[in-house]
Amino acid sequence: MKRILVIGPSGAGKSTFARKLRDITNLPLTYIDMLFHNADKTTKTEEDFIALLSEKLKDDEWIIEGDYTNSLEMRLARCDTVFMLDFPIDFCLQSAKNRVGEKREDMPWTEEVFDEEFGEWIKKYPSERLPKVNALLEKFSDRVKIFRFKTRGEADIFLENLKRETFFK
Repeated sequence: MKRILVIGPSGAGKSTFARKLRDITNLPLTYIDMLFHNADKTTKTEEDFIALLSEKLKDDEWIIEGDYTNSLEMRLARCDTVFMLDFPIDFCLQSAKNRVGEKREDMPWTEEVFDEEFGEWIKKYPSERLPKVNALLEKFSDRVKIFRFKTRGEADIFLENLKRETFFK
């Protein structure tokens, strides 16, 4: 586990999982939202975003957090491990609502109100983006280790076990 992706729907807790993983492995962590978004809530051009991401992918060790289906194939081509947080969408939607007003290291601004359009985007994940994600995971499954967690509890148990293994090395 030297080049790791943490993916899943918005609100699943990818950033929290990735931070915990970073703290256990000491691998550098990059949040895709920080590469794509500017502090003024605008976005970089697709060309600039891909250039920034391509530079990160050249490194030998990393954790990259974020789903961004449009760049997933290029990240899967370079990673060795994927953690898919495949949590129920209602859980993800509530988590996204609960984090409004919190300053987060994975976003260049603090959301002051819940964006209902963003909520609709989360709700569409299972029908619009998950099939593409699953197809790409299948495409790379012969050379990439894939962990799929269905609950936060499963993910937490994995992290606790990894922490123990790392501690006793």
